[in-house]
Amino acid sequence: MKHDDSRPSSSTPDPAPGLRPVPQRSPARRWMAAGAALIGAGALTTLLVSHHDATAQASAATATSLAAATATTAIAGQSAAAARGLPDFADLVEQVGPAVVNIRTTAKVATAARGQGGPDEEMQEFFRRFFGVPIPRRGQPQPQQPDGEDGENAPRGVGSGFIVSADGLVMTNAHVVDGADEVVVRLTDKREFKARVVGADKRTDVAVLKIEAGGLPTVRFGDVSRLRVGEWVIAIGSPFDLDNTVTAGIVSAKARDTGEMLPFIQTDVAINPGNSGGPLINMRGEVVGINSQIYSRSGGYMGISFAIPIDEANRVADQLKAGGRVVRGRIGVQIGEVTKDVAESLGLAKAAGALVRSVEPGSPAEKAGLEAGDIVTRFDGKAVEKWNDLPRLVGNTKPGTKSTLQVWRRGTTRDLGVTVAELEPETRPAMSRGGKAEPKAPAAGAASSVLGLTVGDLGAEQRRQARVRGGVLIESVDGPAARAGLREGDLILALGNTEITDARQFDGLVARLDRARPVSLLVRREDVAQYVVIRPNAR
Repeated sequence: MKHDDSRPSSSTPDPAPGLRPVPQRSPARRWMAAGAALIGAGALTTLLVSHHDATAQASAATATSLAAATATTAIAGQSAAAARGLPDFADLVEQVGPAVVNIRTTAKVATAARGQGGPDEEMQEFFRRFFGVPIPRRGQPQPQQPDGEDGENAPRGVGSGFIVSADGLVMTNAHVVDGADEVVVRLTDKREFKARVVGADKRTDVAVLKIEAGGLPTVRFGDVSRLRVGEWVIAIGSPFDLDNTVTAGIVSAKARDTGEMLPFIQTDVAINPGNSGGPLINMRGEVVGINSQIYSRSGGYMGISFAIPIDEANRVADQLKAGGRVVRGRIGVQIGEVTKDVAESLGLAKAAGALVRSVEPGSPAEKAGLEAGDIVTRFDGKAVEKWNDLPRLVGNTKPGTKSTLQVWRRGTTRDLGVTVAELEPETRPAMSRGGKAEPKAPAAGAASSVLGLTVGDLGAEQRRQARVRGGVLIESVDGPAARAGLREGDLILALGNTEITDARQFDGLVARLDRARPVSLLVRREDVAQYVVIRPNAR
């Protein structure tokens, strides 16, 4: 800041600092003054020197004060800048808050069950899945009803949702409305509407509701691909039935694999019972996710929460609005993870893809020629980086579509054509839900001294029943094979990238093994095949 040092002008100039003007004297006294001047010259010199020192000290002090003031101003400016850099969520809440709703559900409860287990069962379900917020009514006296009469609607749970169209479409979680006989949506202006469930998809936990209203405030959707780890986000919902509660945090990770069909957004935003179904909002006021799950060992928030990416949720919601259900594709395989050890032993460049553990008889996969032990690396040109990429890619494919599978089989890559079938709505997905391959299922060998295995040939009838062209049967296990978990009765279909035809061939391959390196065996147990890495006995 510029300081104004000007002063009003005067006819008499100000004396120099530290000096006084010499008064007028009479002639008689001028000689005395001259002598006094000689005597006082030394004193004057001393005075001037002292004044110079004092002036220098004052100037230094002034400079120090100015520097200190400048530094203080700079620090204050930096603090103000830092304060300005902190996120302010108030405008976002005012913008999005009116479109966030409270959802309450009720269910008919038999008279004998009221106060005895309905609420407890719901609470147990919440703690099991970390969803919803049941409202226990324990301890409240309930009117008795004659036997045979229907029970009354009892409060079942509380959740959140958000309005996506001005005519009353609402998105929420499927588990919020699952099993409800009545759904009530309450707006921020306290109006309440009975809602109709347009459709709900349990696999992705997305539901669409409809209320009869118009001119409603709506949310805007954001681009999840632009969402960055470390970015600020907020959640608005009804934790413990406290409407329009706002919590904030950052995006902790993207594409977190916690479910079969969806890669979740992980955040540290506080999510509690009742937040389920509410929006996750970025700093542009756009909805980027639906709050759905938490990670917890107690049932409460522990710093990790998960949201369904809004682009995935919209894909599901579009189908629910069009037909009330979601149509997904399937090819009829069970899959597992490709571990680093398996990838290295088979010559794969990296641990990626989905390991085919079994093929369903008569399925599109079997018709396409897919075999247990194949590793699917691409589907319709899209890379399968992780095992659960495959069910998502297949599930998002319209039934009847002719697609291409790229597989790694015995050291070579090949393309297989497959026609995608429809996944039945009420059946379990054909893809394996478990991600990791079975716990280390060992491998078999020929020479018992190398792998600890004794094997025998399969008869024609055994091959027919097992639906295999070749392979050997494990007759006894010991040493490395036993440590790896192999059992009598397991089938060995391949050693490394070599398909096994009979026991003699297998023995020859094992005899030539480099005992310093682990070897992978494709082992089949019942209907499931798995690569097992085994370390041979040293010589």
